Amino acid sequence: MRESSLTAIHAQEIRTARLVLVPLRVEHADEMADVLADPALHTFIGGSPDDPQALRARYLRMTAGSPDPAVSWCNWVLRLRGEDCLAGTVQATVGPAADGSDSSDSALVAEIAWVVGTPWQGRGIAVEAARGLVDWLAGQRAVRGVVAHVHPDHLASAAVATAAGLSPTDEWQDGEVKWQRMLER
Repeated sequence: MRESSLTAIHAQEIRTARLVLVPLRVEHADEMADVLADPALHTFIGGSPDDPQALRARYLRMTAGSPDPAVSWCNWVLRLRGEDCLAGTVQATVGPAADGSDSSDSALVAEIAWVVGTPWQGRGIAVEAARGLVDWLAGQRAVRGVVAHVHPDHLASAAVATAAGLSPTDEWQDGEVKWQRMLER
């Protein structure tokens, strides 16, 4: 068995200047359904907002973890300290490099994503959350790289990726540009 399949990464609380990234729980679904209710949030990712019941079911699956023992699902909600409310999510799917480019069996890559509710956008929250997440991932010894996929027309997400230290590549997946950052070890 590959060593990376034995290296589980678990979401832990992450604190930044204005945020607490709280590991996702099913109980967050009701408040998050309101945070994620704007259909405009789906412009680039597709789909439509989930109602609380559908979001609870999704969070139940997410918190159960990946069925693949080589992959860790780490999900957080963003608690804005000053307003004591949830404002969005970040996530990291951590596992072996999909392309097999890393020859080290213990090296992992984290694919990250972020969503901030419409009322909280334009305040640097996504940047702060993504930086906090990437910094936390950099502290996980087995994680060697961070990847995000950003729609080419989503300029705000490209700015978040840039602020988190990721750079665009020439690679595309499902109509999105692959951004990446290799972590120094």
